[in-house]
Amino acid sequence: MNTNPDNCAAEILEVVPHVMRTIRREMRSRRGAGLSIPQFRALLFIDRQKQAALVDVSEHLGLTGATTCRMIDELVEHGLLLSRPSTTDRRKIVLTMTGLGQAMLESARGGTLACLDELLQPLQPDERRTVTQAMEILRKAFAGGGES
Repeated sequence: MNTNPDNCAAEILEVVPHVMRTIRREMRSRRGAGLSIPQFRALLFIDRQKQAALVDVSEHLGLTGATTCRMIDELVEHGLLLSRPSTTDRRKIVLTMTGLGQAMLESARGGTLACLDELLQPLQPDERRTVTQAMEILRKAFAGGGES
C-alpha cells in the first residue's frame, strides 16, 4: 500500500463522494414533507452553526439575499426556525432552530445513521475500528479547513 500524500489525497477524492452521495440521498429522503432541498440544506447549516446570520445562509447556499429571505420566511412560518434581529447589529437577522426543526433533523439523522450502520455491518470489527480511526484522523486534518 502506497502511503504517500498524493495517493492518500487521491483515495479521499475517490471515496468521499460515494460516502457523501449515500448520506445526502438518505438525509434528503427523510426530510420533512414539502421541504425543498435548499431549505433542508439551510436547516442543516443553521443547526451546525447553532445560530446563523441570514447573510451566512445566503452565502452557504449560493443564493441571493432576497431569495434566501423568502425561503427562510417559509421555514419560520412552518415553525422550523426562529428569526430575530441581532443584539449586536440591528441590520442582521439571526436564525436559530426550533424544537420542531430540531426534531425533523434528528429524525433524518437517525434514519441516515441506520442506513450507514447497515452498510457497515458486513465489515469485520477490526475494519470498523480502522474506519473510525481514519475518521478521527481526517477530522483533525481538516478541522477548521472549511465547512461540510
